[in-house]
Amino acid sequence: MKSTLSKLRESERETRRHLIIDAAIKLFATKPFNQVGMRDIAAGAGLSPASIYRYFSDRDALFVEALWRESEAIGVKIRQIAQEGVNQPVEKVAVDFVEYLMEHDTFFQMMTHFMIDGGMSEKALERFNEVERSLLSTFDQLFTKAGVQGNVRLISHAFFAALNGLLITFRNYPGRKKEESRRHIQRLATIMAEIFREGAVARDRRK
Repeated sequence: MKSTLSKLRESERETRRHLIIDAAIKLFATKPFNQVGMRDIAAGAGLSPASIYRYFSDRDALFVEALWRESEAIGVKIRQIAQEGVNQPVEKVAVDFVEYLMEHDTFFQMMTHFMIDGGMSEKALERFNEVERSLLSTFDQLFTKAGVQGNVRLISHAFFAALNGLLITFRNYPGRKKEESRRHIQRLATIMAEIFREGAVARDRRK
C-alpha cells in the first residue's frame, strides 16, 4: 500500500514538474528571459508562486531543465543520423541541427541566452554543461567515424560554435525573407560541415 501511494505521489510530482516546464517554455516564446518571473510561470502552470519552489530552487534551475528537455529531441535526431550510417553524416547533422533551431526558436533563444549571459547558479551551470556535453559527445562520434583523430572534442567545440554563429548571423538577416534565410543557412551549414570534416582529417595527416 505504501509503495503504491509513494508511486502515485511521485507520478503527481513529475506531472506538475512537466506542467511548470511547459508553462515556462510558452512564456519564453513570448517574452525575453529577464522579463519572465517565477510568479508568471506559476500562474501559467496553475500553481501558487510558493509551491513552484518545491520543484525548482530558482529560475535558473527551471530555465536549464526546460533547455534540457528541449535538447533531448535534437539529441535523439543527431544520434540516429550518427548510428544509421547515412552518406555524409557530418553534413546531414549540420543541416538538421540548424533546421531544428530555426523551427524551435524558443530552444535557440534559451541556449544563446545562457551562452551570452553566462550568469547562473553553480547547480544550474552544472546541468547546463550536461546539456552541452550531450550534444558534443554526438558530434565526437560523427567526426571519429569520419576519420578524425587526436583531440576530437576540440573539433566538436569549434563545429558547435560555428553552427550557432551561423544562425546568429543569418537567422534574421535584414532584407531577407524567412525562406531565403533558411535556404542560405542550409547551404552554408553544408559547406561548413564539409570544410570541418575534410579539414580536420587533413590536419591529422599533417601531424
